[in-house]
Amino acid sequence: MARPKKETALRHSHPVMLRFTDTEYTRLLSHAKAANLPLAEYLRRQVTGKKVAVKYEIVADLPELKKLIAEFGKIGSNLNQIARHFNSGGIHSQEMQKAIRQGIADIYEMKYEVLRLAGDFRSLSEEIPDGQKGAASHGHPETHRQ
Repeated sequence: MARPKKETALRHSHPVMLRFTDTEYTRLLSHAKAANLPLAEYLRRQVTGKKVAVKYEIVADLPELKKLIAEFGKIGSNLNQIARHFNSGGIHSQEMQKAIRQGIADIYEMKYEVLRLAGDFRSLSEEIPDGQKGAASHGHPETHRQ
């Protein structure tokens, strides 16, 4: 089956010839690819002032983040050991409760450190989706200290 023809008013019937340097052309291609649009449609939207949504992925390779990720792994291992202790009938002692509260406080402190490190990247990203707003703002390490 053949593709249906566009209405006369919707047809792009006026070609425009432009010449770009290699650098300009490469840059335009990368922007069009980031916007997930063909080059012609990207340029058309730019010229007519229509909105072009370009999504960038920010990758951070900071030693501080790597260190925190390793710490999160250690915490996960410790939580598994605590769960195993209690699930096997371990005694709930004051010392154990104090250690758990300290662990929770440490987790919250690391959470805020990650948020502080990621703060510079937030300004570059678009608005946080409604479903995630407030997710990073609950809890405080001081409420979990003994």
